[in-house]
Amino acid sequence: MRKAMADAEVGDDVFSEDPTVRALEEEVANLLGKEDALYAPSGCMANQLGLNVQTTEGDEVILEWDSHIFNYETTAASFLSRLQLYPVKAADRGLLSVEDIEPAVREKAYYMPISRVIALENTHNRAGGTVYPIERIKAVSDFARANGIAMHLDGARLWNACAFSGLTPKEYGQHFDTVSVCFSKGLGAPVGSAICGPKELITKARRMRKIWGGGMRQAGIIAAGALYALRNNRERIGEDNAKARRFAEIVWSDSKNIKIDQTRVETNLLLMKIESEPNLEKAISMIQEKGVRLSHGSHGLIRAVTHLDVTMKECEDAARIIAELFG
Repeated sequence: MRKAMADAEVGDDVFSEDPTVRALEEEVANLLGKEDALYAPSGCMANQLGLNVQTTEGDEVILEWDSHIFNYETTAASFLSRLQLYPVKAADRGLLSVEDIEPAVREKAYYMPISRVIALENTHNRAGGTVYPIERIKAVSDFARANGIAMHLDGARLWNACAFSGLTPKEYGQHFDTVSVCFSKGLGAPVGSAICGPKELITKARRMRKIWGGGMRQAGIIAAGALYALRNNRERIGEDNAKARRFAEIVWSDSKNIKIDQTRVETNLLLMKIESEPNLEKAISMIQEKGVRLSHGSHGLIRAVTHLDVTMKECEDAARIIAELFG
């Protein structure tokens, strides 16, 4: 990847003249079954571009209560696009259904915001990397179309969802107007995400990216890392899902003081509760002192994430260290 970046052919991406960026955008658009794509510096920007180009000021976006857009993007939708977010608590592991969404759709009255976009997250971060069944997505998409509402997918970890379900990115993407995907998580690139969609919307997104300070010049240097990752690291994503399952198996079997809902360990994220040490900060510190780095999860849980820079053996060793520490 470093060599690909060093050897990258570059141009001026602000004028759409960087051949490496364009190659990346064309390849990811094709993977998602979309007309065009735009390289963005971050997943946050890619998501916000997807919302911005499908709305006008004062519109409302329906999304899940624990979603990344609602919790971790620093009120960007209200700050940048003057949108209102309507968070809905999903009944099933962070995964919204038509039954969850329908009550949130506004009446068509001038004194109410317009329900303009439904945003789903696949995989769902705060729910522990859960994957939307494609039938659920189709049902929500059909409901949205019938009510004149657009669909956006926060697909930062869509690659992991594909590895779990066996479906292609295009099979997911067909149910959404815009899709964001990330190159710097499971794929291992140093920088970047993309927003994919119809050419008309991506043209608008290119202008907004510039307004928000995301216009980059010889961006092919970093786009080459993302392109390498897309071509060489996507097929191995299933290994990360397997590492997380193995980690969970060891912790669950070796320690009665650590609770993991194994039905939720579908991809490369897992959440665990250490019942013998209720102080989250102390527990994480104790684990880190043993050479294992974990992070805060949602709802008072500890989160573990597997990725291409940790081996299966390292995951097994880490699980045994934690199980012994709190066993």
